Amino acid sequence: FLEDCGTYFPEVKKHPDKYLQRCPESVKKWLKQLKSAGKILLLITSSHSDYCRLLCEHILGNDFEEYFDIVITNALKPGFFSHTPNQRPFRTLENDEEQEALLSLDKPGWYSQGNAIQLYELLKKMTGKLDPKVVYFGDSMHSDIFPARHYSNWETVLILEELLGDKVTVPAEAESEPLEKKGKYEGDQPTAPYFVSKQWGSFFVDRLPGLENAEETLVRTWSCRCISTYSTIAIPSLEAIADLPLDYRFTRFSSNSSATAGYYPSPPRALLPNEESVTMK
Repeated sequence: FLEDCGTYFPEVKKHPDKYLQRCPESVKKWLKQLKSAGKILLLITSSHSDYCRLLCEHILGNDFEEYFDIVITNALKPGFFSHTPNQRPFRTLENDEEQEALLSLDKPGWYSQGNAIQLYELLKKMTGKLDPKVVYFGDSMHSDIFPARHYSNWETVLILEELLGDKVTVPAEAESEPLEKKGKYEGDQPTAPYFVSKQWGSFFVDRLPGLENAEETLVRTWSCRCISTYSTIAIPSLEAIADLPLDYRFTRFSSNSSATAGYYPSPPRALLPNEESVTMK
């Protein structure tokens, strides 16, 4: 990015509107509400600081740093969650150049590299709590959701675009909720990229042919099992929850509840018809 080499970075620099979608106003309002309510907001990305700045200024605006208390770039996820402070300490930045390694984090700000252990110690200081709760939003099971849950035991919200492959239906129990309590989900007709793949089929369910005259069996995919195992909830986008009250209570995935319980605003249609007959393999 700094050397302006290759095909990708120069092209994004010249035509950001062609490749980047601006953040919806509802999500920006939601971030401000969270901060006003006393929540500590973090941005953790594996992108370097200069590239992160380009993206965030275009997506959120030139004041994007005001939305977050802590910004961490070059985080090298998933290693950010598994590395020790000695393996990958935090570093300060000066004109987007990494400076000396830090023995600890003492205050909020913009840092590079780092690890979840030292970050959590800073969150303890900032909140005054021995066990502050962290809710981590991410769109990668490999880099975000699994390591945040497995290594840090954070609550995790998977942003799962595959949920856009279904028409969104409001669950029956939610029909009686007042309008202001419902999340915003624009458009019930998915655009072309989100239709179920004609080649690969459902992201959530495989159909196994039965032997001889036996009926086919529905089997949850490995990806589907990972979602319910490592995610607290799964949503199609931040927009889907941005208009909900901050104290809205989501039904989470858990071993004691339905395997579809944690999908918001509704489970994938592929998991609904015969839930009892869908096995976990």
